[in-house]
Amino acid sequence: MIRTASWRALGTGVRLVTHEGQPGGARRARRAVEELLDLVDRTYSRFRADSELSRLNAQAGQTVPVSGLLAHAIDNALRGARLSGGLVDPTVGRAMRLMGYDVDFDAIVSGTDGAGPNVPPLRFAPVAGWQAVHLDARARTVRLEPEVELDLGSTGKALAADLAVAAASLVMGGGGALVSLGGDIAVAGQAPVGGWRVLAAEDHATPVDAGGEMISLTEGAVATSSVTLRRWTRDGIGLHHLVDPRTGRPADGPWRTASVAAATCVDANIAATAAILLGSAAKAWLVERGLAARLVSREGTATRVAGWPDPASTATASPEPARMAVPA
Repeated sequence: MIRTASWRALGTGVRLVTHEGQPGGARRARRAVEELLDLVDRTYSRFRADSELSRLNAQAGQTVPVSGLLAHAIDNALRGARLSGGLVDPTVGRAMRLMGYDVDFDAIVSGTDGAGPNVPPLRFAPVAGWQAVHLDARARTVRLEPEVELDLGSTGKALAADLAVAAASLVMGGGGALVSLGGDIAVAGQAPVGGWRVLAAEDHATPVDAGGEMISLTEGAVATSSVTLRRWTRDGIGLHHLVDPRTGRPADGPWRTASVAAATCVDANIAATAAILLGSAAKAWLVERGLAARLVSREGTATRVAGWPDPASTATASPEPARMAVPA
């Protein structure tokens, strides 16, 4: 039996879909996902003054002991920077804060972010670069160079999806689970017959039955990065949340959306974010790594690369998930 639950956490929509498993498995799966996401929020939310990440950012220049989860999240973020040649960079935190993305996005769009005459004017700041983060994974300590602020919103959300779906599948006793966090989708366990039906949409809030291009996912993950959703205006300038670390400004390229299939949601998210920032070089970069992807231009034209299924040939086909390897 397929069961679905939806709620909000981490400032985005959460969707949990479960398949079979032991009696009561769906209920246990939701509880496991809720507990995991609450731990993630308390550990590496940039919008909570009491989060472990906020305390770390406030101690830049010092060596700080961190929890296993925060060390794991930072390690994944640094891996993303290495794999993308520095394009997916966790040190964009200060640049994003100065652009006004210093509270949960729900507060920005609702007008409760404190905007008013006392809010400082828009500023763009250079990005220090991921080499300014010194992680000792064995000792579980981190030292940020002075004035460096981490933002783990990209790979951190994807990591949360990977951890959440693993937790859900585990407590179900052999059942399958799909977790979607704001468009980052991971699956684990036994898939339904024909696979998990996933709508390739630019807005993660689009209902699955709304119609459109569908793919079938039996394993791995799909992540989508977009410059169309998390947008706001400050000092009359339109902004969005994908900062190009080369400029310290919002990315300005040919793609408005990139969706990538990979073995993990972290890998898929790294590749999708990198594709937006790579611009016209994204297609060759994805093909070289064997990562199936769907790129949507600013004009709305979809380009499919490296095995992403063409809807003209089949109603629901499955892109083959690939694992990104860290270069030597």
